[in-house]
Amino acid sequence: GAPCNVLAMLNRLGKKTAFIGKVGNDMFGKQLKAAVEECGIDTRNLVMDDEIHTTLAFVHTYPDGDRDFSFYRNPGADMMLTKDEVDADLIRNSRIFHFGTLSSTHEGVREATRYALDVAKEAGCIITFDPNLRPPLWKDLNDARKEIEYGMERCDVLKISDNEVEFLFDTADYDKGAALIEEKYHIPLVLITMGKDGSRAYYRGRKVEAAPFLQEKTIETTGAGDTFCASTLNYVLEHGLEDLTDENLAELLTFAGGESTQSYEARFSPPAPPLSGHVPRKQRFAPIRQLLCVLHIFPVISYIFINVLSYKNLQPISLRILYLHIIFVFDIFTFNIFAFDIFTLNI
Repeated sequence: GAPCNVLAMLNRLGKKTAFIGKVGNDMFGKQLKAAVEECGIDTRNLVMDDEIHTTLAFVHTYPDGDRDFSFYRNPGADMMLTKDEVDADLIRNSRIFHFGTLSSTHEGVREATRYALDVAKEAGCIITFDPNLRPPLWKDLNDARKEIEYGMERCDVLKISDNEVEFLFDTADYDKGAALIEEKYHIPLVLITMGKDGSRAYYRGRKVEAAPFLQEKTIETTGAGDTFCASTLNYVLEHGLEDLTDENLAELLTFAGGESTQSYEARFSPPAPPLSGHVPRKQRFAPIRQLLCVLHIFPVISYIFINVLSYKNLQPISLRILYLHIIFVFDIFTFNIFAFDIFTLNI
């Protein structure tokens, strides 16, 4: 889910990543494993469950670009990850450990998550946390609140959304929410994303705000927050968490906001040229279309020249007949050119 999206973006930004989790040894699980590996993510600790199927998530997108989620997970393989299946050495060799609450909804995987978190803390990893609240996955939202609080007590970087601040503190005053977080949890860097209203960074009593990158028609926002989170982690990996200036925070927010906008905008943009060297057929026919544009005009000019300027001056009947044949050939050729051009435009 969300953590894997974060890893995929970090890989695109040139960082090495690894995923800890569990999927079913079924068609969906195998497809997910292949997709994760294609992104360059290390899957040595992606466990395949032979008995429980892969959890499925379905996303419904509303006209304004917002979305709703439905899950098939009763149980799902991701819930079955155990403490003994966590590769502690993989965590110890990492600089950042990132997690959310989706791996804490049920007892078994919650124990595995907390064990992994303890290993990361002991190893001196930077702990980053995105609550990623999904109410349908919780039997009791009070349990969700407890797990979010557990994560905030232990993280160094918190990325939290506006609706999660409202859920925790019952306020739409995000500065107030950030102040409560800082007072109770003393998290070095807190980032609040507010959708169309931009984002804010809170660092050691200071606040920096960045305007949103608004698009005329927002089609899809799924994954935008994960891309924002990944861009933040990338910045922390390159600059650290010590002595960040307001300029650093503004740069972080601007980069993360811009990347998240491109992320979901690209889902509905024309595909980039393939890396294999294959040129799409429309591009291959481009030179032919340029030639056809010239050929479309040439028969018309020739027709005018032959009929208006030359035909009356031709006395031998044989030459007149020859020119009439030429005109006929040009007409047929012109028709074929137009037909071919219309065909290639749709290739």
